[in-house]
Amino acid sequence: MTGRTKRVGGNTTVSIQDVAREAGVAASTVSRALTIPGRIGRETREKVLEAANRLGYTANAAARNLRKGQSRVVLLVLPGPFNSGASQVIGEIITVIDKELAAQDYSLVIANVDRQEDSDRYMLDLAFSGRVDGAIIISSGVPEAGGRSLADSGIPIVSALFDCSPEGVPSIVTNDRDVSREVIEDLLGRGHRDFLYLGGPRGNYVETQRYKGVRSALSRLKDCTLKYINGDFHFSSGTAAAEIWLKQERRPTAVFCCSDDMAIAFIRRVAEAGVKVPRDVSIVGFDGSSVGAFTVPSLSSVRQPTTLLGQEVVKAVIRLMERRGDVAPRTIVASQMIARESVGAPATAPRR
Repeated sequence: MTGRTKRVGGNTTVSIQDVAREAGVAASTVSRALTIPGRIGRETREKVLEAANRLGYTANAAARNLRKGQSRVVLLVLPGPFNSGASQVIGEIITVIDKELAAQDYSLVIANVDRQEDSDRYMLDLAFSGRVDGAIIISSGVPEAGGRSLADSGIPIVSALFDCSPEGVPSIVTNDRDVSREVIEDLLGRGHRDFLYLGGPRGNYVETQRYKGVRSALSRLKDCTLKYINGDFHFSSGTAAAEIWLKQERRPTAVFCCSDDMAIAFIRRVAEAGVKVPRDVSIVGFDGSSVGAFTVPSLSSVRQPTTLLGQEVVKAVIRLMERRGDVAPRTIVASQMIARESVGAPATAPRR
């Protein structure tokens, strides 16, 4: 650790070695005490803190946190690499989380950029070492590696966009099932009876919830058809699904995509084939990407409440870290459909 130093009496600079000599410990012990206090005994921590205060070294948050035995660092666990497409839901949530934590004098550490075994093992090492006070998991289950689980680390954990409440982890999720049902009901109201649902990876939490909402809206109607195509949330899946749709003799008049990226790619491919949107097919995406307002035609989509979701996640994890009380096992924040130019009535009257 290269600690901050302070000039005393005009010319004297206090270093980490000075604090170590004053406290009668090694410089490495001072470094660990100020950065990962959970790995140092209470008596030693207090001795280092007293020495640092006497010499005027590191008179900042690190010293205050040493007294409390806290790092004031929150671990962020990602589902995998950042999406490089139009849909930036996770990136937006991270931005809100970072801002809200900083306002409460906490720092955010991103634990991984993929979900390989080595990265999962590293994040567990961080959690079990005492270097973080809490963890936020985004859009994935509780990490496990080498026979260990993040849930067993002893630090407070909150999940976002994935319901981990059955595992005892408080979860902040969106109303995917209900809002997906509302999308189909809107399309039904416009006269559509033949649907294509372009989903995400099978077994994915949000994909499962959204597909349940679609099926729920159509379950009592006998004059409707529903075709399902499995995708992966990315542009390539939208293009591939459009190719399938174009080859069908009887094409669904309404397409609901599980992500904006897939919807944008779908529109592009069918437009290249001379299909008019929404005259020949109505298309709805999911995520509420800002670029959707500027596509041609502008994309109807489900806007996710990224700001509110990030705020609720931070409130929950801070409440647990600071032992202010329990939080709800499951909190739902509402998404909403934004209807734009990509939806309309079908060119042919609905079947009776």
